[in-house]
Amino acid sequence: MTSSSSYHRKGLAALAAAVCVAGATGLAPAHASDVRAPAADAPWVVSLGDSFISGEAGRWSGNSNESADGWSGTDRAYDPETDESDPERVYGASYENGCNRSDVAEVQSLTLDVRKLNLACSGATSTAVKLPESGGEPFKGEPSQAGQLQKAVTGQPVRAVVVSIGGNDLGFSDIIKDCATGFLKPFGGSPCAPDAAQQVADRLPGVRTAAVAALADVKTALKRAGHRAGSYRLVLQSYPSPLPDAARVRYPGEKYDRLTAGGCPFFDQDLTWAHDDLVPQISATLAEAAHEAGAEFLDLSRAFEGREVCSEGTRQADLQHPPSGRTSEWMRFLTTGVGQGQLQESLHPNRFGQQALGTCLSLHLEEPTGDHRCTNTPGRGPAEMELAVLEPATVSG
Repeated sequence: MTSSSSYHRKGLAALAAAVCVAGATGLAPAHASDVRAPAADAPWVVSLGDSFISGEAGRWSGNSNESADGWSGTDRAYDPETDESDPERVYGASYENGCNRSDVAEVQSLTLDVRKLNLACSGATSTAVKLPESGGEPFKGEPSQAGQLQKAVTGQPVRAVVVSIGGNDLGFSDIIKDCATGFLKPFGGSPCAPDAAQQVADRLPGVRTAAVAALADVKTALKRAGHRAGSYRLVLQSYPSPLPDAARVRYPGEKYDRLTAGGCPFFDQDLTWAHDDLVPQISATLAEAAHEAGAEFLDLSRAFEGREVCSEGTRQADLQHPPSGRTSEWMRFLTTGVGQGQLQESLHPNRFGQQALGTCLSLHLEEPTGDHRCTNTPGRGPAEMELAVLEPATVSG
């Protein structure tokens, strides 16, 4: 986005053709008060999986359509002295292959006395996690994530391994692309939900199977590294909803301001379906996979409630209203990649969202082994997340 009008002019074809929800570790802490090195013998917390845990979109502090001062201060890669942006300031060397491991990725935003390792990669499916003998394959020039884990923690203490996987196995990016394409058609566009709902129902059993297999290989890698079962926490997490339901969208009326201003070009029916059905169904499937694989489950499906793209109660940043974890959206809006960041960052947790997820994981690991749900505190920032025990049959309900 270079402006609302140019976003409209340049964006229609790009959005319709290429909406992407894809998935050097980061170094910066989640909060300034947490600037401290972990103890030399502190255990490791390692993240594996896809873009939602690699730190995709961590470059952005909220959303803005005003280009001055680094998009109203939202672009953390912006250097005011040179008036240029360098994404490697946020993603480090991982920007080169597109894994986009940000300095505020979930594991980097932990507030625990642990050492942190982020092996996740944007766009990864379960195949990128699995061991080669189980069908795992290199991804973006990097070997099996489970294999990397084994090498990294051999002879090292491990507190937890947290996994985010399933969205790319489901084909979530294609589903979102189809939904946006329907909205953007000049004539005859219609909601995607009726057809997409059946596609999701057909694919979810495969997602469960793939997640179970990936977790099994993670456990095998840890065993080979000398870690017995029960000596570490293995956590599978779900995904926060990127979009509000239609009743809470900030741009009513299914008009093009959802594209040109908000970055949420979807019909009301599709917004409500994605929020009320799609995200809960994915969470329920992943909860089943976690239980089958003997892992804990962290439900994040409602972690961003009221903080989604275009959600009423949030606002975009401008020069009079700088980005804030209390008022800004916690998800990157849908962008073409023309002028403002990358297409693949669209609909991923931004800096505030990544920090919130780091708080959720910190809270979870401070509790005894079990399943939990994480939610935000209305009107408060990413450090004020809340955790509750997740009772059976309540996942994403």
